[in-house]
Order: sequence, then C-alpha cells, then structure tokens
Amino acid sequence: MSGHSHWATIKHKKGAIDAKRGKLWSKLSRAIIIAARHGGGDPTMNLKLRYAIDKARQVSMPKDNIERAIKRGTGETEGLSFEEITYEGIGPGGVAYLVDVVTDNRNRTAGEIRKIFERGGGKMGSAGNVAFRFERKGLFSIAVEGVDEDSLMGIVLDAGADDMKRAGSTFEITCDPSAFAKVQEALQKNNLTPAVAEICQLPNAPIDVDKDTAAKVFRLHEALDDHDDVQNVYMDVNVTEELMAEVAKA
Repeated sequence: MSGHSHWATIKHKKGAIDAKRGKLWSKLSRAIIIAARHGGGDPTMNLKLRYAIDKARQVSMPKDNIERAIKRGTGETEGLSFEEITYEGIGPGGVAYLVDVVTDNRNRTAGEIRKIFERGGGKMGSAGNVAFRFERKGLFSIAVEGVDEDSLMGIVLDAGADDMKRAGSTFEITCDPSAFAKVQEALQKNNLTPAVAEICQLPNAPIDVDKDTAAKVFRLHEALDDHDDVQNVYMDVNVTEELMAEVAKA
C-alpha cells in the first residue's frame, strides 16, 4: 500500500495543468452521469455523485457542465447511454492493472484497451484475473511538514479511518469507502488539505521493480489513462519517491 499516493499525487498535478482539460472534463462528466443515473441527482443522498462532483470541482469544471451531466444522468435531458466496465491485465514485470472505463461502445473500447496493453508490453486478461490483488479503499495523502503525527492520527481514526502510515514526505490515510466522507469532513474541519483524496483500488502486496521496468510500467499507465473512455488506472507496483526520482533521471 505504501507509496501509492506518490503516483496519485503526480496524476493530480498533471491533471491540474493538463492542456487537455476538455478531455478531463469529458471523463468527469461521464462519472457524474453514471453516478446520477444509479443513485439520483441529489449529492447529499448520493455519495457516489458527491464524490464525482468534488473531483470535477478540483479541476475547475464549470458549474453548468456539472449540472448538465447530472440532468443527463437523471434522464432530464437525452444523451448517449454509458456503462461502467473494469478491464484487467498484466504489464511489464508482472505488474497487475485494473482499468475503469465508462463507454458507450463496449466492443470498441475493449479492442482499443487490448491494443494499448499489447503495445506497452502487457496483456489484457479476463475478469477476475488480477482483481483479487487489489482492495477498494478511501485514500488521503497529507504532507508531513507542519503536521503533528499523533494529532492527525487521532483525527482520522476518530472519523473512521482504518490506518495511517508515513510514506516518504506524506502521511497516507486509508479507510473503508463508506467512511470516506466522514474522514474528508474531519480533515476539512481541522484545516488539513490532502494532496490526494480519492476512492481507489489499492494493491494488497505492491510489487518492487527496477527503474527500467518502472519506466515501462509508467508509460503503459499513461497510455491507458490517456484513452478517452478510461476513468482510472490502478497498478500494484510499489511507487516510492526514490523510484520516481530514478525514473525521472533516466
């Protein structure tokens, strides 16, 4: 589990300055549509929708875009019909990948994701192939600087977090997805702003790889993440600050 947020933090920084902001907004719109379709258009009653809206606001998605997506999800306006699918695969070094997509054409997307895996030195597998290597969790990452570890631990554990560990220059906090909102609120009340706050798939036993394999693993991650239909990409590689520094030098 340790080190997961380093890659997540890099993703978030990339997203914040991404020139392809329109593509990012499109992906987030799909997440909002799906959430509203399954749980209704009220974010106070639909935690999945609230989470999707929060992610959209983090990247300055306009309020009008958010509202349009909600209306499409609830059926107030017409649009394409989307479905959620998770693809599984193995990449360089035996690293496992989970790829969450929202698509209006299952067959097209499956073929394209399969090709990305193959071009990246991996292979897409069948359902259940690697999913057992991950666990769905809420994840928060708080910078160590200026934060008292004992106080932070008390705040998050009282709010329902499962665990807190130091990972390099950050504290990683994990919780059951059902406790995500309460932990997030507790951090906000104490003026603590996480660099990462997401519900994600965390690896049960992260794999250590050398810098050359890591470079290939990250390239495949980027290629998958860049696909229009892809919402999230998870991998079970142990991403440390030292490894990221080595890859950056190469």
